[in-house]
Amino acid sequence: MKNSALLLDFHDRAHRSFALCLAHAGQLSAEQLDTELEGFGYPTVREQLQHAIGAERYWLSVVAGAMDASEDAADAATVEALEAFRARVAATTRTYLEGASDEELTARRAMTTYHGDAELVPMHVLMRTQVHLFHHIGQIAAMCRLLGHPLPPGGDFPLT
Repeated sequence: MKNSALLLDFHDRAHRSFALCLAHAGQLSAEQLDTELEGFGYPTVREQLQHAIGAERYWLSVVAGAMDASEDAADAATVEALEAFRARVAATTRTYLEGASDEELTARRAMTTYHGDAELVPMHVLMRTQVHLFHHIGQIAAMCRLLGHPLPPGGDFPLT
C-alpha cells in the first residue's frame, strides 16, 4: 500500500473520532464551552477544538510551502462553525494526500515554520497532525468530564 493511502486511512479515522468529539461538544452550553479549566494549555473546550483544527491547517500549509499561522475567530464562533472549519481542513489535507507521491511524502526537504527553516519529512509532519488530534480529544474528554458531561464510549480510534 502506498504511503499516501495509509495516511489517508489514518486521516479519515482520526477525523471520524474528532468529529464525534466535536458533536459531543455541541451538547455543551456556550458558558461551558468557554469555562476556563486549570491545568490545560488551552483552558477552554472551544480553544482546544479551534487549536486542534488550526494546527492541522497550519502544518499542511508548511508542507505546501505557504506557511499560514493566521486565526479567524469566526471559525470558532459556534460548534457548527468549528465543524465547518474541521471539514474544510480535513478536505484540504485529503486533497493534498490524494495527489502526493511516495517520493514527495518521504523526501526530507526544507520547510519554513514559525520557528524558522527546518529539514522535515512531509509524511512525519502529516502523521503528527493526526496524532495531535487524538491528544486534544483526550484533553477535551477530560474537560468535558470536569464539566459534568463525559464523552460517551466509542469515540476512540475506529478500527473498522
